[in-house]
Amino acid sequence: MLIQLVILIIVILEFGNYFIYFYALNVILSMFVVISILNGNSNPAYKIAWIIPILLLPIFGGLIYLMFGKYKTSKKVQLKMKKINDEMKLFLNQENEVKKSLKNKSIIAFNQSRYIQKYAHCPVYRNSTSEFFSIGEEMFQSLIKELQKAKRYIFMEYFIIEEGIMWNTILSILEQKAKEGVDVRIIYDDIGCFFKLPYKYNEKLESKGIKCCVFNPFVPILSLRHNNRDHRKITVIDGHTAYTGGINLADEYINEVERFGHWKDTAIMIKGDAAWSFTVFFLSLWEYLTGEEQDFELFRPLDQDNKNYQNNGFIQPFTDSPIDEELVSETIYLNLFNQAKKYIYINTPYLILDNEIQTSLTSAAKRGVDVRIITPHIPDKWYVHEVTRSNYSLLLESGVKIYEYTLGFNHAKTFIVDDQLGVVGTANLDYRSLYLHFECGVWLYDTESIQDIKKDFLKTIEESQQITFSYCASLKWYKKLRNAILRVFAPLM
Repeated sequence: MLIQLVILIIVILEFGNYFIYFYALNVILSMFVVISILNGNSNPAYKIAWIIPILLLPIFGGLIYLMFGKYKTSKKVQLKMKKINDEMKLFLNQENEVKKSLKNKSIIAFNQSRYIQKYAHCPVYRNSTSEFFSIGEEMFQSLIKELQKAKRYIFMEYFIIEEGIMWNTILSILEQKAKEGVDVRIIYDDIGCFFKLPYKYNEKLESKGIKCCVFNPFVPILSLRHNNRDHRKITVIDGHTAYTGGINLADEYINEVERFGHWKDTAIMIKGDAAWSFTVFFLSLWEYLTGEEQDFELFRPLDQDNKNYQNNGFIQPFTDSPIDEELVSETIYLNLFNQAKKYIYINTPYLILDNEIQTSLTSAAKRGVDVRIITPHIPDKWYVHEVTRSNYSLLLESGVKIYEYTLGFNHAKTFIVDDQLGVVGTANLDYRSLYLHFECGVWLYDTESIQDIKKDFLKTIEESQQITFSYCASLKWYKKLRNAILRVFAPLM
């Protein structure tokens, strides 16, 4: 960035006589860029967030957009990922009997599930169970027990890993398992771990017999690819047990250290057929990162592990990629909101809404659906929290109830509708999760865990303060102006 700034200054000083031509050329360029943005198929909020600065900065606005405005990845990367996605489809086959059974129980649930199967290529399962964890400490204890049972392989993929009680405990188990001949693999995001792990930590893991890939390594140049992060949280054990949710592998997630008050987070454990999807998710990304072809069939659960995990509900793991141009997570959320009849309960650390989700939630509240959202009271990022709060008044006016988790930071991502439908995953209600990051989650219908998620939500409300419309109305004029500006530029944050 400094080098580019120096070059710009030199150009202005050395070619000052030609500045008028430079100015005219860039103004014309900015005009064409604005027209291109208006005619594009990106989100309207994203368009507005770019058009305003381009008009305010006509000299450099167009150039800045051409450099950083395209949130889509290159064709080369898309083709590479498409090849792997095509291969992934071969190993995620939908059983017709499961589809028929779901359709007979609920056409609404069936249609939502069919979307996930058709556009995310992720099947729905019956021979599976789900266990919900309402706090990181519970998930951690369960994870330790399951890791110790591993016989064939352990795959772990996380946005954040940080040395401490949680990770060091897990690492000691992984080291022992690697010595026993278990195939142990780790993927971590380089930006997510940038200030968390020592330099070349992957080499340290490799020296312990643990295979490791670093997702999208940071390089000190301005590049769009830094926007695409691996925000997924996945653990898979022997193909029959899997974990996902909001919990990363760092001590604040189990409240061993306090950063922003009490850390509220959730996760879910899947056992049975549905865990296979997470195995495929991991191996697909591993193949993408390493370029090494994987024989997925080698990682199928063994017959003795294929127990009877029958339950009354349906479980459908899904993954979301910024490369496929399909907004899977957002569409899943919208399908939940639009079909709700009684209530919508949401936990999210960030509430940075695009027009589609805002309209869906406010419309649900206006038609009498009980819409409740819990956000943090103590933020991890003050500016993101201010953007979150800038959305309160619009939602409150429509009858949406908003609560802030008084005890600290609420990092959970759970969605429950009408005692029957739910999602536990990694995607927040913000632009980065919905548009730019690799995410994953579990769609649930009529499982016992949905009632556990509901109980946890209602308990969390008791530990939260309700935001009233009078709170928003009492804001000073300059704070209201700030909130309006924040909402406009939220898609770029």
